[in-house]
Amino acid sequence: MIMKAIRVALFLVILTVITGVAYPFAVTGVAQLAFPYKANGSLVHAGETVLGSELIAQNFTGAGYFHPRPSGAGAGYEANNSGASNLGVTSKSLNESIQARATAQRELNGGIQVPVDLVTASGSGLDPDITPQAALYQAQRVATARNMAIGDVEALVNKMTKGPTLGLLGMPRVNVLAINRELDRIQAE
Repeated sequence: MIMKAIRVALFLVILTVITGVAYPFAVTGVAQLAFPYKANGSLVHAGETVLGSELIAQNFTGAGYFHPRPSGAGAGYEANNSGASNLGVTSKSLNESIQARATAQRELNGGIQVPVDLVTASGSGLDPDITPQAALYQAQRVATARNMAIGDVEALVNKMTKGPTLGLLGMPRVNVLAINRELDRIQAE
């Protein structure tokens, strides 16, 4: 009886070491060797300074920058507070929030039809991408603030638009951090 308990305990310890230590270290090692950029969070650097991650939205508010989707994560763009509001389409609070955001977008960018992704948060509240339509909607404001031709900003949006993953997964998208970095690079030239 005692031998059986010792074997079960030993088996449990061995299984724990394999699944809780060896396997995670092996997967981490393979990821570091095969995909170091992605394995380390897709961090974007300017020299030694980390500017952010391609995977997590940041709050760009200046007139000369493209703005991301609204954040539903904590006080705003906090990765440790990621999550949806769980408000449904019949929620008065959600509808009021969307109307307020749409009004603010119209005041900031003009136009009547505001792209839906500029007034609604994503499921995580941290989506780093916007639709090409949302980027083009903001193009005039960005061009004016940066003293650029609207055609140049629209061409940049088209250049920075990524298609669906593998040609069929997801929708075309523009990474807000990437396009804003490209704008800064162009202005620095």
